[in-house]
Amino acid sequence: MVQDDHSLRRLAVALTTALIVAGCATSRVASGPPTSSPSAQPVPQASPQPLPLPTAPTPPPAVRENRLSPATGSLVTQARAQVARGDLPAASSTLDRALRIEPNNPLLWIELGKLRLVESDAHQAEICGRKALALASGDRRSQSQAGRLLADALRAQQRNQEAREVEKQPFMN
Repeated sequence: MVQDDHSLRRLAVALTTALIVAGCATSRVASGPPTSSPSAQPVPQASPQPLPLPTAPTPPPAVRENRLSPATGSLVTQARAQVARGDLPAASSTLDRALRIEPNNPLLWIELGKLRLVESDAHQAEICGRKALALASGDRRSQSQAGRLLADALRAQQRNQEAREVEKQPFMN
């Protein structure tokens, strides 16, 4: 009985191996005319045609909405409270910490730019506004907020014509 089990196992392994080998075998395609019929005419090879491009319309770009993470949201709330108390250096440090967590979040750059305007540093507010605008692509609300910050910073520098140009941009509507 033990020998029968052993023989059956060997047979099963042999069959499995044969099936695997048969499945892996590839068939070769003859490159010339078939050899079975001497009167067979060669089939002309068609030149490869490029595949047609899909005609479906391109979907609109994905709309995204920037948000603050819980950590940075808490820091922004803390910074706003510090501004309300008049502690601008502490608010600046708090927003710097938030930016170390999420350096590519335009909402944080907008907050920092608003703080720079309160500190009467319009040049730094402009830099923050431009950075926020660059990071806000795809988010109309963030683009609009960044544009308003940039226009306010430009006006604070007496660059009113440039501020009007920013306000004419499509994201400002």
